[in-house]
Amino acid sequence: MKDMDMDVSAVMAEIGATARAATPALAKASPEQKCKALEAAADACIARSAEIIAANARDLDYGREKGLSDAMMDRLMLDAARIEAMANGLRTVAAQDDPIGSVIAEWDMPNGLHIRRVRTPLGVIGVIYESRPNVTADAGALCLKAGNAVILRGGSESFHSSTLIHQCLVEGLRAAGLPEGAIQLVPTRDRAAVQAMLTMVDTIDVIVPRGGKGLVGLVQREARVPVFAHLEGICHIYVDAAADPAKARAVVLNAKTRRTGICGSAECLLVHRDVAATLGQDIVDDLMQAGVEVRAEGLNGTLAATPEDWGTEYLDMKIAAKVVDNIDEAIAHIRTYGSGHTEAVLTEDDAVAEAFFGGLDSAILMRNASTQFADGGEFGMGAEIGIATGKLHARGPVGAEQLTSFKYLVEGDGTLRP
Repeated sequence: MKDMDMDVSAVMAEIGATARAATPALAKASPEQKCKALEAAADACIARSAEIIAANARDLDYGREKGLSDAMMDRLMLDAARIEAMANGLRTVAAQDDPIGSVIAEWDMPNGLHIRRVRTPLGVIGVIYESRPNVTADAGALCLKAGNAVILRGGSESFHSSTLIHQCLVEGLRAAGLPEGAIQLVPTRDRAAVQAMLTMVDTIDVIVPRGGKGLVGLVQREARVPVFAHLEGICHIYVDAAADPAKARAVVLNAKTRRTGICGSAECLLVHRDVAATLGQDIVDDLMQAGVEVRAEGLNGTLAATPEDWGTEYLDMKIAAKVVDNIDEAIAHIRTYGSGHTEAVLTEDDAVAEAFFGGLDSAILMRNASTQFADGGEFGMGAEIGIATGKLHARGPVGAEQLTSFKYLVEGDGTLRP
């Protein structure tokens, strides 16, 4: 069916009803069933690797026609190594402890009641994402592990890749005897599908947007369904006067250049004034030698920084850099311009690290480590749907456990309230 022939509202209503109908079976699915589905999906991804790469080639052509940046094209690209990593992510999620039914807390009351708080699925999750086709696998796996049905709406650029990956996930569901409606992919690039998802209050329990500021802003403005926000990754690194020079130079270079198009890429470098002319300038020189455009204030960079550079997510070989007087000024700058995603402090001074951790409220705070570690896989979650920058329900990497709610199980013995 071509997009122009599709009644998007009717299609989305059917997808929503199918997802909702799948939830009872998912809520009671055994850990073994879910594990089998994910293992079979991983096997299918490897077996169909050549098909996925061929589909991805069509998406890359589409991305070039749209004029995507090199960083965005890197996000979009799949090769054998990335497909293998995607399959390994599915297997890692499969091997994790099943969160559903796990007891979060339990206690006895003087009135004779025994109370347990246990994890339960959220229900139906809608995931709206851009460019990165591997999110199809990550989101499908994590939602299934947490006993949820999921409706996936990938970016128009990754349409063909996501379609093939979704087929692998469905093969896994079929192998495990789980409803195929548990993981559905919106079969159109039409943006009307996104608008429909935002108002499907009867069939979608939460929306997870993963993409740029434009997408997330649209979802936050227009959604009637609750949202786990994954906002920009305006990640800062503060180089303290007590930083170890070798560590600092290596960490900053990795944080900016390893992959510039991911949300954990460093976008702003703050340097203590006492080391600005020495270590700070060495770091800036390292970055420029690596091909990074440094927009600097108080340091000799590629260009002079402008007010617009603070709070900018470049997702490219660019970084803003500024000299600050002390840790307090660094914290104030991050509080003003940060997005609440990930910040790092490079220091050997425990008191400085404690002040940094205590003074900031971003979802992830690091010491002497690259911001590129802001990733659910690196946190031992196998995969993630995104980095939640809000403060309600889920924060930081959103893995299977974060895709659950809880309920109370209360047991008595003919217990009456006086």
